[in-house]
Amino acid sequence: MDKARKPKAVKLIIGMLAKSQKLFDIAEEFFIKEFGPIDYKSLVISFGYTDYYKKEMGSPLKRKFISFKKTISPEKIAKIKLLTNSIEEKLSADKKRRINIDPGYISDSKLILATTKDYFHRIYLHHGIFAEVTLRWRKSSFEPFEWTYPDYRSKKYIDILNHIRNLYMQVGNDLKPFPTH
Repeated sequence: MDKARKPKAVKLIIGMLAKSQKLFDIAEEFFIKEFGPIDYKSLVISFGYTDYYKKEMGSPLKRKFISFKKTISPEKIAKIKLLTNSIEEKLSADKKRRINIDPGYISDSKLILATTKDYFHRIYLHHGIFAEVTLRWRKSSFEPFEWTYPDYRSKKYIDILNHIRNLYMQVGNDLKPFPTH
């Protein structure tokens, strides 16, 4: 029998969808206060993969990714998702979201996204939050699964996420397991 081990620290990432750069800026200010300095900001990317958000958020939508210098313990992702949901609500207008915020984390082997939606490939964490392995690391790049959203399958997103993983891998000293209480 193997012993239970403490998890390694992981790199927090946040993907945002909005029509306005101003909303990205407001959200980023909040994130810096909560999670510390941002070490990576992607360029703003056109988002045309689905009309799912169009009725609520309008169009054209843009995507932006950020990551943080400070690593987190992986079990914090559920609490972070609840926090980002509250930010979405605060930035809403007329009971409609104006920004969609998707937190996740990168480890040496995968990209995990937090979600409120259950499905066969998602694991329940707590407080209505699930985790999904969205991409796996194999042969020097992230690869999608059959359930991976079309945008996360794109070369543009994978290049960004590979870059963020490289940042994560460069901080080897911070990847020590977290103490348990």
